[in-house]
Amino acid sequence: MTAAVTPEAGAADAPVEAAPAMTRRHILQAMSGLMAGMFVAILASTVVSNALPRIISDLNGSQSSYTWVVTAELLAMTATVPIWGKLSDLYDKKLLIQLSLSMFVVGSLVAGFSHSVGLLIVSRVVQGIGAGGLTALAQVVMAAIIPPRELGRYSGVFGAVFAVGTVAGPLIGGVLVDTSWLGWRWCFFIGVPFALLAIVLLQLTLKLPTVRREVKIDYVGAVLIMSGVSALLLWVTLAGNRFDWLSWQTAALVITGVLLLVAAVVVESRVPEPIIPLDIFRNRTVTLTTVASLLVGVAMFGGTVFLSQYFQISLGKTPTVAGLMSLPMILGLMISTTVAGQIISARGKWKGFLIAGGIIMTAGMGLLATIGADSSFGLLSVYMVVLGVGVGMLMQNLVLAAQNDVPASELGSATSVLSFFRSLGGAIGTSALGAVLGHRVTSELEKSFGGAAGGGATHGIPDLSTLPEPARQVVEHAYGVATAEVFLVGAPFAFLALIAVLFIKEKPLKTTSGMERLAEENAAAAKASTTATH
Repeated sequence: MTAAVTPEAGAADAPVEAAPAMTRRHILQAMSGLMAGMFVAILASTVVSNALPRIISDLNGSQSSYTWVVTAELLAMTATVPIWGKLSDLYDKKLLIQLSLSMFVVGSLVAGFSHSVGLLIVSRVVQGIGAGGLTALAQVVMAAIIPPRELGRYSGVFGAVFAVGTVAGPLIGGVLVDTSWLGWRWCFFIGVPFALLAIVLLQLTLKLPTVRREVKIDYVGAVLIMSGVSALLLWVTLAGNRFDWLSWQTAALVITGVLLLVAAVVVESRVPEPIIPLDIFRNRTVTLTTVASLLVGVAMFGGTVFLSQYFQISLGKTPTVAGLMSLPMILGLMISTTVAGQIISARGKWKGFLIAGGIIMTAGMGLLATIGADSSFGLLSVYMVVLGVGVGMLMQNLVLAAQNDVPASELGSATSVLSFFRSLGGAIGTSALGAVLGHRVTSELEKSFGGAAGGGATHGIPDLSTLPEPARQVVEHAYGVATAEVFLVGAPFAFLALIAVLFIKEKPLKTTSGMERLAEENAAAAKASTTATH
């Protein structure tokens, strides 16, 4: 099978044209479609956050369903990120991004027309596969056209898109849910026009040189990785809820997951084109940034995904107000990402921001572990700003550190590995901390209502408007205590991410783009090959 391939994948014997450095104008044009695609992915996840309590209530779902609607997308995205990343080393990146956006459109339409929690979860899986492509490919393309030293100058654009999507999403979602003639279904429909616009912009603006070479896709490895990860995530999600942590179901899922992943490692070590090249972990920077990304995913996603539920149930706010209440964290993230990026580009030093980000994120998680049903918005805002600043300094710069320290031919693999483990951490965190929240809510309600009433009360997301005042106060208190515990459990993971960051060795940022580096690497390899034959 012969295919169009981006230059990062070119072997030494594949002809690659030296790519001239792109001007700032050309880079911004190329980023327009890329950022539109990222906006779609961000909007799709954030626009649903404030609508989920209403969606699950309308579809007669449970607390487990609430977690699964979030986890399904994360699971699909996690399992497919390394596959998209590897494909980006083999095939046309622009076509792959457009394909992922098309899948996103299909998933959004199915979600909007869903009439059961089961169909909604399936649609979220399709959305997650599309999001996996966007997550892996957007950063790969940016690394291909922008030198690591200059990436910080464009992080403001990325930060602005991230901020607009994250800020606008919950607000739009809240307004849609609170508007009777629209409703929550439009939370899924609203992203479709933006996805279609992104496909068109990418076609018009993104120009990457391609080569042609023989490729082999590791389908066996891909299936084993997805199956193994899925088995373990199913265990984390269902254990403590559908069955005990120590049970035959736990043993079956864990053993199955571990065996599948061991088989995947064996396959990946032997095939010529592995989905996750194991050699990449010989690079200390890649290994440490991967560990840190996994831990950041557990702490950040696992903690923040339940904040909207806390605002609406524990504090009794409407979806629209809940969206507004998330602004401090987003603003903290946007400002820290932009400022850190500019300083890194100017000075070329990045490790200090990783360390500071780890410290600040850990502090933010710890502060949010003290919240309750009576916490003031002013105090919550301070805590959320602290968490946002820490995450903003840490998350994007982990990718920068890894991309700067690998050959251009491994940019796709290195980037997708980091995205994969961050998403894996997010899925694990959402599932495990969702189980922690559900268990603590049940425990608190049982204390007040008694065993039978407490158990029944937690089968679904409560509608506070239908509860008498004494019961409402009990439910608000239960969700406040449970949300604080989620952050308390998540804080040690943030601290471990800081420990991993401390051992990363700082290296000077390269001043050439991925395309230029690839041309140089291939030229050097061709010269070495010619010398060897003579």
